Amino acid sequence: MARGLGSCSIIVCSYSTIAWAASAHKGWHADMDYSKKASTRTATGQTFNFLSALGDVAFAYAGHNVVLEIQCTIPSTPDKPSRKPMWQGVVLAYIVVAICYLPVAFIGYYVLGNAVDDNILITLEKPCWLIAMANIFVMVHVIGSYQIYAMPVFDMLETYLVKKLRFRPGLPLRLIARSLYCSQLDLVGIAVPFFGGLLGFFGGFAFAPTTYYLPCILWLKIKKPKTFSLSWFINWFCIIVGVHLTVFAPIGGLRSIIVNASTYKFFS
Repeated sequence: MARGLGSCSIIVCSYSTIAWAASAHKGWHADMDYSKKASTRTATGQTFNFLSALGDVAFAYAGHNVVLEIQCTIPSTPDKPSRKPMWQGVVLAYIVVAICYLPVAFIGYYVLGNAVDDNILITLEKPCWLIAMANIFVMVHVIGSYQIYAMPVFDMLETYLVKKLRFRPGLPLRLIARSLYCSQLDLVGIAVPFFGGLLGFFGGFAFAPTTYYLPCILWLKIKKPKTFSLSWFINWFCIIVGVHLTVFAPIGGLRSIIVNASTYKFFS
């Protein structure tokens, strides 16, 4: 599993580098527009779009419960606990994510302005072969990483089918159940056109709790750091920020979907 995630990291670096390098190659133009879009020219629009953007950031930098699955595969002894290499891996992962995403954000906005789409590869039309290669990398990344991230869902689905519906466990059940689940999600993913709004919504609703404040609550409960110590302040700061993200980011994402609903075309 760890090797699979390593391969995914290489692919992410590849298509992210293509995105910012293609943007830099396109170059800045004097008529570039950095003004606010129509939906954000009011104070209300700016506020809701800001909340949705926070959800996007939370989604991009969120952790995942699959890290527990990964840690279970690492040998652990009292002398060499698994938490040490796991911590090193997490730190390295966030560094790689920052190296991949931040240049895309800064260079992409500098070159494309407010004309940039939720998916920057859509805005970057040329060179065609390079953008096509980046999209292939994205497809390979999604196909590979999804099998890892969906493991907990697969486990729950198969447990329900075996224990509740009395299906016989085995390869046929696993193949059929997982294929049906993935094909249905693929259909929904292809159909819905509001990619950016969904990122903001799920970034706050689904990923903020498991990344930004539930681990901090568990840490305070288990470790019981001294009140008003540095660790105590940091954890409570993350809890407060995480709770606000969970409450407000989905509102911004949902509002973005509603406002732009008139321009959506399914399967576009």
